[in-house]
Amino acid sequence: MPQRRKIAAGNWKMNGLGTSLAEARDLAAAHPAPGVDILLCPPATLLHRLSEALAGSAIALGGQDCHAAEKGAHTGDISAVMLADAGARHVILGHSERRADHGETSAQVAAKAQAAHAAGLVAVVCIGETLAERDAGQTLAVVGAQLAASLPEGAHGANTIVAYEPVWAIGTGLTPTPEQISEVHGFLRAHLPDATISVLYGGSVNAGNAAAIFALPDVDGALVGGASLKAADFSPIIRALENA
Repeated sequence: MPQRRKIAAGNWKMNGLGTSLAEARDLAAAHPAPGVDILLCPPATLLHRLSEALAGSAIALGGQDCHAAEKGAHTGDISAVMLADAGARHVILGHSERRADHGETSAQVAAKAQAAHAAGLVAVVCIGETLAERDAGQTLAVVGAQLAASLPEGAHGANTIVAYEPVWAIGTGLTPTPEQISEVHGFLRAHLPDATISVLYGGSVNAGNAAAIFALPDVDGALVGGASLKAADFSPIIRALENA
């Protein structure tokens, strides 16, 4: 029976120039045969160059968003098949910054995930509550509704990863308590359409707290932001997951 994978994913967001290729090469050299899946999601301008630079390494690449259509008059957008053509194997979808900055709905995220699956990409579907929603006691209702509406039909462990990212913890240095993380991850695990879908935690993950987070039940890895930009910062997180 297929097992859930341990995954250390790095989301570079709108960061990285050609000089960042060296950091990715250093990361690959530090983990020639990792015991977990390593994923880097650079800006689209670096995707093809990173694909060439990391050819033969253990690091997989992903995009940070895709359009639901395969092609068409959508200036500035990138389709899932374009990402795959550039060397991606994954794509992050529904990140809170996309939902907030671009008004993306869960229905739109599901349509993008369906397009990603059709292109042979693994969809990394993000969900999470705001601080106001948590303070109002709505966390499980919010993430449950997002999960149900963001996953397309046919989502399973080979084509989908779920990332729980409490919006209030992203880039703030704040981290939920172990009990809060466990509660949400346990809830998500119970409501997934397939038991082999990995569930990652994201939100101010760093070398100092990674081991404690990975020791929690139902946490299969992390979606890391700022700490993934430098090999020296991301490597300890990867090693913590390998040892979890």
